[in-house]
Amino acid sequence: MAQPFPFAAIVEQEDMKQALLMAAVEPLLGGVLIFGDRGTGKSTAVRALTELLPPIETRTGCRYNCLPAEPQPACGVCNPAKGLKPPPIVKHRAPMIDLPLGATEDRVCGSLDIEKALVAGEKHFEPGLLAAANRGFLYIDEINLLEDHLVDLLLDAAASGINVVEREGLSIRHAARFVLVGSGNPEEGDLRPQLLDRFGLSVDVRTIEDIDQRIDVIRRRDAYETDPAAFVKLWAKRDEAISRRVIAARKILRQVEIPDNVVMRMSQLCLRLGIDGMRGELTLMRAGRAAAALAGRKLVTWDDIAEIAPMVLCHRLRRDPLDDAGSTPRVERALATISAGHGNG
Repeated sequence: MAQPFPFAAIVEQEDMKQALLMAAVEPLLGGVLIFGDRGTGKSTAVRALTELLPPIETRTGCRYNCLPAEPQPACGVCNPAKGLKPPPIVKHRAPMIDLPLGATEDRVCGSLDIEKALVAGEKHFEPGLLAAANRGFLYIDEINLLEDHLVDLLLDAAASGINVVEREGLSIRHAARFVLVGSGNPEEGDLRPQLLDRFGLSVDVRTIEDIDQRIDVIRRRDAYETDPAAFVKLWAKRDEAISRRVIAARKILRQVEIPDNVVMRMSQLCLRLGIDGMRGELTLMRAGRAAAALAGRKLVTWDDIAEIAPMVLCHRLRRDPLDDAGSTPRVERALATISAGHGNG
């Protein structure tokens, strides 16, 4: 199986790449929603991202991606019967799990293993996609076509980090710490505002119109399809540099500080835009830390917040029928007003 297209080789789409990298650094962001035209590299970027992340440790045969030092009670592999040793520790890539649109709730959450119930008369839990995505990414293409109750379920699990299954005489809890990434084409329908608000970051991607960049896209794609191994090798050093940035950012993330004056401006911005609740400020704070950490800094500046504010706040805005400029200009106007009120610092 060919390696995914290199992350560093993706032409333009800087907001999308930045959002994915921030989510890789700070899983508490709540996931990334990518809306845009077909053929703009949405799924390519998501699949390329996992190649940049350090491998995770688990045990051979574990279906929950347990931390070896913290086995989950539901996992029979990492919690063997008394007197037996657990399997050896192995390393593998952080999981990237695709959730198909036709998936059932049992397939997503897990369910009773019918075969064991019928043959052996035992109640045995069959883990689902949430278990497989633990400590990795769960990707939903065309998320705007997914049934609402499944999206609710996924967002709840992503927010809590735990999957709870109570059915058919089973009572199971297991870790489900994953980054939810959804992509879709807005022409095929929108997500409900309540669901939009639960995603930490949302970015719009558009078809590239610069002729030189379009030529770069088709040249690189053609080279990759002609000889994937050679193309991946050509971009390996640049991918490794991005990977080192992500790993370094993860290490310093909890040390990154946000000055009081920046927090005050964040609150003023959300108030001016009429953002409901406190999720806007909390996400701005987390995203600001991730952006600063990716830049190798331990202090968040207002410039960091101003740069990421559109991807944090645009999808949280109430629709204004009297303002046809779009959500991004509204955020930019509010940012300009806040910055002018505090000077340029």
